[in-house]
Amino acid sequence: MSNTKNTTRWLDAFKVYTHPRVIGMLFLGFAAGLPLLLVLGTLSFWLSEAGITRATIGHLSWVGLAYGFKFLWSPLVDRLNLPILTARLGRRRAWLLVSQICIAAALLGMANTDPALNLTHMVWFALAVAFASATQDIALDAYRIEAVEVEKQGAMAATYQTGYRLAMITAGAGVLWIAASLDPSETTYDFRPWQVAYTVMAGLMLIGILTTLIIREPSIQVSTTINEHEAQARERFAAAGLSGGALNATAWFYGAVLSPFIDFIQRFKWQAALILAMIAVYRISDIVMGVMSNPFYQEMGFTKDEVATVSKVYGVIMTVVGAVLGGVLTMRMGVMRTLMLGAVLSAATNLLFVWLAGRGHDVGALVFTISADNLSAGIASSAFVAYLSSLTNQAYSATQYALFTSVMLLLPKFIAGFSGEFVDAYGWASFFTGTALAGVPVLALVWLVARTADNPKI
Repeated sequence: MSNTKNTTRWLDAFKVYTHPRVIGMLFLGFAAGLPLLLVLGTLSFWLSEAGITRATIGHLSWVGLAYGFKFLWSPLVDRLNLPILTARLGRRRAWLLVSQICIAAALLGMANTDPALNLTHMVWFALAVAFASATQDIALDAYRIEAVEVEKQGAMAATYQTGYRLAMITAGAGVLWIAASLDPSETTYDFRPWQVAYTVMAGLMLIGILTTLIIREPSIQVSTTINEHEAQARERFAAAGLSGGALNATAWFYGAVLSPFIDFIQRFKWQAALILAMIAVYRISDIVMGVMSNPFYQEMGFTKDEVATVSKVYGVIMTVVGAVLGGVLTMRMGVMRTLMLGAVLSAATNLLFVWLAGRGHDVGALVFTISADNLSAGIASSAFVAYLSSLTNQAYSATQYALFTSVMLLLPKFIAGFSGEFVDAYGWASFFTGTALAGVPVLALVWLVARTADNPKI
């Protein structure tokens, strides 16, 4: 009898994936995940093939720091209305649409720039993609948090991660497959295959644009906290002698920019520092390792077609399984236990790349390594997104979530910029071992955060 009840509970947990807003997150997640590898991992493969040095490729990964500093302009996305579009679409959808169009345009710019001839122009277009993509993330994270109640956030995170990972496979394996199919020779560099591949990726941003036009704005009413804080700030600043435009601007800045951070500190007090420390290092193993993965594959002798095929078939399957499993585990086990499991798996699977480096060109070993890595990433990402969502106050959803994801990226992205130089100095095996060891402090921080958590739901 108990087995039947447990089976029913698990089936009920899976039914959440039929919710319309949960389904919609699949396509929005695809739009969010598509640009990332196109300015990081896949671009590094292109640059490596074009003859750019490993050290330069590592430094160019700092383009991704645009995602780490998005908290600086997140208050504008959270509070600023766009002319015409906000009235027609709502604030979240308006910002989504503008950012998605900008991503597509900048990707076309990358598609028509040969890095072997003009690396500077490529960097500027990549920065434009990263900036627009980070802006899309701000608006999308706010939409996701506001669209459904807390109980469905795990499922929203899972479908978001599934779409996100499918897009990353498309932007990784898909680009490599297109480039390989058009490349007359694997031994010499040809710009044309990459141009076609990136043009196709720009066209795929239509998936996000069409989804944004179809979905509705969140129906959840935002708290009146913002207005209260602005009113209180206005009274204090008026008493201090400010008036007119200076008073309005100062009160707005306090309510839109400072209040989200003050609210977070007031809610979590001393635990805020511990939470931010955990967030800052949780994805360090994956992010630092990811910058050098494609140059590693190329140096091991894997062709674009082989990497694309393995990622497309086994990578997609294991990513989807990991993301969905992560969403279900957060509902059944709780977010913190799933976070711990994801942290262990993320660090452990990096050691598989040490094993792969010793085997060299072994497609079977590549299949196993990518499959295990993507499964662990899917589980960890779903739990992590659900955890970050649980920390936000819906009155400041865009700004606070942007703060959390910025903290998540800044340290790993900065360290990743030196990854090429580390490989040059110490080799691949030491590099992958180092990224695995970097995940050990994460386990202690997750345990400490779980011990001090006040919210029983997580």
